[in-house]
Amino acid sequence: MNTREKTKKQNYRFSLAFKFILGLCIVGVCIMAGTAAAGVSTYWKSITRQYNEMAYQVARTAEGYFTEEELAGYADAVYRYCTGQAGKEEIDRIAESESYLRIKEQLDRLRASMQANDIFVFVFDIDLLKNFDQEAYDRMEWNPIYYITDSYHIEEQQFSIGDRSAVLQDYVQDCIQAYETGVHADNYFISKGEFGYNTSAMYPVVQDGRTVAFIGVEIPMSTLQENVKGYLVRIVLVGSAITLLLLAAATWFLMRTLIDPVKQVAKAAGMFVRNNNVISDALKRIHTGDEIQMLSESVLKMEEDINAYIENLTRVTAEKERIGAELDVAAHIQADMLPSIFPPYPDRKEIDIYATMTPAKEVGGDFYDFFLVDEDHLALVMADVSGKGVPAALFMVIAKTLLKNRAQMGASPKEVLESVNNQLCENNESEMFVTVWLGIYQLSTGKLTAANAGHEYPAVKREGEGFSLYKDRHGLVLAGMENSRYREYELTLAPGEAIFVYTDGVPEATDAENRLFGTDRMLSALNAHPEASAQELLGRVKEEIDGFVGSAPQFDDITMLCLVNRNERKADEGNNA
Repeated sequence: MNTREKTKKQNYRFSLAFKFILGLCIVGVCIMAGTAAAGVSTYWKSITRQYNEMAYQVARTAEGYFTEEELAGYADAVYRYCTGQAGKEEIDRIAESESYLRIKEQLDRLRASMQANDIFVFVFDIDLLKNFDQEAYDRMEWNPIYYITDSYHIEEQQFSIGDRSAVLQDYVQDCIQAYETGVHADNYFISKGEFGYNTSAMYPVVQDGRTVAFIGVEIPMSTLQENVKGYLVRIVLVGSAITLLLLAAATWFLMRTLIDPVKQVAKAAGMFVRNNNVISDALKRIHTGDEIQMLSESVLKMEEDINAYIENLTRVTAEKERIGAELDVAAHIQADMLPSIFPPYPDRKEIDIYATMTPAKEVGGDFYDFFLVDEDHLALVMADVSGKGVPAALFMVIAKTLLKNRAQMGASPKEVLESVNNQLCENNESEMFVTVWLGIYQLSTGKLTAANAGHEYPAVKREGEGFSLYKDRHGLVLAGMENSRYREYELTLAPGEAIFVYTDGVPEATDAENRLFGTDRMLSALNAHPEASAQELLGRVKEEIDGFVGSAPQFDDITMLCLVNRNERKADEGNNA
């Protein structure tokens, strides 16, 4: 073994060990982080509950500073003042009374002794609370709290009796429930804003089964935060120590039991590649009794399968090339079956006709056809066979042949469809079907007799109106059910008017976002230059489809046919002849 191979071997060994150690470190860090997060979450919830319960205990203590008559009287006076039912004189009289000042002083001492940020007594405007106004809330004009007294620790920021304030949007429903039931909410009111980071108690005071007021207590969360930080530091230190010990033990174990056997498997696989798929016996000598042995056996089996696959691939490739050549021939045969020389009748100046088919696969199931039934009648066919590929192409050949043979016998469109339908239903074990639009066009008068077997609506251009869908009545698809009946309809194309028939590959062309091209876009493309030739109209539609679809694959055959009446005689002259 030369120096380069030795260096390469050492690099591979180091890389594998490094990846294992790095993976273990990541796992260890994730475990430590998850443990710390779970511990801090549990600790936080426990301490928060204690703080919140302490806040409610302080509220109950504050309730004892009032007599029932005092609190009910204060609440009623404040509510009437804030709702415009009483004057400020009554509020000022309460604020200057001895009993009110005594209670406020007691609340200040209680707040200081409990290290709370605020103890405040208030009433809710329950109607305003229930009718939450988002716009007023955003403008800070929605204030359902009416203050009775406030002992905020910063005296300059205290609310006075009769002042109003808002409720945080998140706690509106909890406050309504507490007001209606007289029982404080189970969850914790924790707020972080202009009055600090606090846990709050919203304690309802109930008299004679009715909530007369609320006592709010806000206790700062700073102590809780410090406790959580200390707890987090302890968890991280202990977790790091345990993780390091586990990493050391796991690394030693993995180096001895995993890396060396894997190196042997890698060496054997490398020899297979370098020696032109010659299988080595090294893999057969690995007997670890675990997944490494399973890996070596799988690699050995893979090498044997690769050699067999290469042999099969050579044969399959040759077969695929043969099939591809045959499909190419089939595609040319199918294309040759459709009219492809334009103009098809150079001496018949009374019509301009053009048609195209773009198959989604090598061969398709769509087809069009047109042929002279006699000197004055031209048959037009547009059809779409169910399915794709070779089966659809074979069914298409049968359907096209039957339709043409029956139409050339002089039958009407209705008779052609009914006859061909019964023929296609015979021995149709594959349950394929075909949609068909068939029309017989009279060259001298522009009269068109047509029938529709489950096909798309044709688009007809009228003089001065452009193209629009002609919603004819559909019959059942051909080969759908024996003895089906079809209806004919007639329309007359005046000189300059046209008919456009197509398969569903046109409106159902799909772009990369699965949006359909649709008949509206099709009609817009036709009406962009409605006086153009038949070939130009079809080219315009195909150009619009390609621009809409972009890079998305074509899922369906796209087939179109357009006939324009270029007869310079008027339709009524032809009828009188």
